[in-house]
Amino acid sequence: MDPVPALEEPLKKVLGPATAKVMAEHLGLHTVGDLLHHYPRRYEERGQLTHLADLPMDEHVTVVAQVADARLHTFASAKAPRGKGQRLEVTITDGSGRLQLVFFGAGVHKPHKELLPGTRALFAGKVSVFNRRLQLAHPAYELLRGDTEETVETWASALIPIYPATAKLESWKIGKALQTVLPSAQEAVDPLPESLRDGRALVPLPEALLKIHRPHTKADIEDARARLKWDEAFVLQVALARRRHADAQLPAVARRPKPDGLLTAFDDRLPFTLTEGQQKVSREIFDDLATEHPMHRLLQGEVGSGKTMVALRAMLAVVDAGGQAAMLAPTEVLAQQHHRSVTEMMGELAEGGMLGGADGATKVVLLTGSMGAAARRHALLDLATGEAGIVIGTHALIEDKVRFHDLGLVVVDEQHRFGVEQRDALRGKGKQPPHLLVMTATPIPRTVAMTVFGDLETSVLDQLPAGRSPIASHVVPAADKPHFLARAWERVREEVANGHQAYVVCPRIGDEEDAPKGTAKKKSPEDEVEKRPPLAVLDIADQLAKGPLKGLRVEVLHGRMQPDDKDAVMRRFAAGEADVLVATTVIEVGVNVPNATAMVIMDADRFGVSQLHQLRGRVGRGSAPGLCLLVTEMPEASAARQRLNAVASTLDGFELSRIDLEQRREGDVLGQAQSGTRSSLRMLAVIDDEEIIAEAREEATRIVAADPDLTRLPALRTALDALLDEEREQYLEKG
Repeated sequence: MDPVPALEEPLKKVLGPATAKVMAEHLGLHTVGDLLHHYPRRYEERGQLTHLADLPMDEHVTVVAQVADARLHTFASAKAPRGKGQRLEVTITDGSGRLQLVFFGAGVHKPHKELLPGTRALFAGKVSVFNRRLQLAHPAYELLRGDTEETVETWASALIPIYPATAKLESWKIGKALQTVLPSAQEAVDPLPESLRDGRALVPLPEALLKIHRPHTKADIEDARARLKWDEAFVLQVALARRRHADAQLPAVARRPKPDGLLTAFDDRLPFTLTEGQQKVSREIFDDLATEHPMHRLLQGEVGSGKTMVALRAMLAVVDAGGQAAMLAPTEVLAQQHHRSVTEMMGELAEGGMLGGADGATKVVLLTGSMGAAARRHALLDLATGEAGIVIGTHALIEDKVRFHDLGLVVVDEQHRFGVEQRDALRGKGKQPPHLLVMTATPIPRTVAMTVFGDLETSVLDQLPAGRSPIASHVVPAADKPHFLARAWERVREEVANGHQAYVVCPRIGDEEDAPKGTAKKKSPEDEVEKRPPLAVLDIADQLAKGPLKGLRVEVLHGRMQPDDKDAVMRRFAAGEADVLVATTVIEVGVNVPNATAMVIMDADRFGVSQLHQLRGRVGRGSAPGLCLLVTEMPEASAARQRLNAVASTLDGFELSRIDLEQRREGDVLGQAQSGTRSSLRMLAVIDDEEIIAEAREEATRIVAADPDLTRLPALRTALDALLDEEREQYLEKG
């Protein structure tokens, strides 16, 4: 049997079962290679102390500091009634601030002997607040003693790597484990082709791994980071380039619209002219549809920039050319909404085979999981015979029973809810692979598009159609200024009095089981807000109908309602038969009621930046200006409030998505949060490393074009297989 390559050696063999178990469970590290790629988060210099002044609350931190003083107190307690209880309070300092450490009971003896004033140590623990002061209770610590052979200077200037750690495994224990496996770094197989490495003056991989974990100078760290970022960007871009290359080899039927067909008739009916952006993007799509390889295009644009119109024109072009088009929506509410707006926009052109239908008209059918058996049978028959040129549905479209006469185009709405597998399943419904258009309603920065949707060409709509009104957004601090909230409800009444409608959005439905009651402890105001359950649709609707919005027609919409009930509510609201719709985020995308001008988002801090931007896009869709009020109880200085202020200050979705990305970790954006696996990006920051990503994409495209199977680059193939192993398959699935 061949020996196991050094980097694939299980940690259990090298570090022992106990440590290996903690590393696997808490850090997702299983092999020597995994541990070598667990990079330090930052470095401390022994000579320079950390900033205690800006420690984050409730996080595990590692700090290098000096003991300023230590005091042992005795006290009486239930366990030690005779005043025999002991508490050791140690104050540490780093020049920027002071931090209190506390040890209790039997745990005081060792630190009492070791943590004498003047002692330097690494301390690790969870930051909490006691009597308005930051403290670490029972921190783990490691004394920093200068080894005898080390001179004071080398000791003081050595860089101490601080690793992403957990309560069960402190940073320095990870450091010691790395000390054990570091010699194996020499055997790391280098995925970067030599020409690329030399051309960009990048250090070899074994050297980069040594320098990232045991740097002698800051220049070592820079060299290592530059190299490791390239690895991540390049291997990922090669994976995406190979996917693009494989897709480009597939045959497809070219779909060119008839000169005087459906598309022309539709355009002639339009009561407005398309924006320049819509015309340009449509041209890109029509050029793609006319080729004999499947189109793979991402259409992204601002909320309300008219993506649905562009997609509908593409679908009509395909129907003109004798094919069928399918539009996949993430929810039933959205599928029904699209179906309604498409049939309204098409008018008699959507009444193929019916009395009053126009010449050359087609049928537009809806297919969702909860349709009645008869309606479903009818829809399936229309698809199989080709009677229906356009079908709009949820993932019910992917089921085995669904047969198409000639599927030519698949439009996927809200890409981040569909994985590559679902796209492939739907593509398999065509005799030949159909063309694919993916729409995303959340504008994403170019680098994220290149990293997450790298297998798609991108079109951007950045103009709003004429007739869209500006939206004013304001933060309503309900806790600090309760009269602001009262004024918010007055504003809603004013909008309704002027003949308009309003949305009120809540994070929760309200018919869930109550969470178990925790023990009643005194909490800080921020804690109080965090810990109480998010406000719920059913409760708020009730309070509003009886209180500030009494006399208005208040309706409720949420995901657990029966599909027919949801549809009926949406129809009534769209028809103006309800004044206020209290809803969950089911209205987030695609819901279009031009008469709705105001939106109040309760507990707005519980939503992400992109989600708030999406929700806000539901108002201001007509000629009257829109108003969006973000209600929060979060204190002024909190990160949550800063996030809401950012949303209120700009309507530019691309700008907001950058802010969102800077605040969250890339892993969330890259679909890792849902899959539970670690992001493959440990070193690369999608926003900051824009140039590297763009260059890596060019290099990857060039290499894959010359050698699609990477036969001449076996080490790159190995790295690629590691990226795309079972655990990380999710990574390219876009969440």
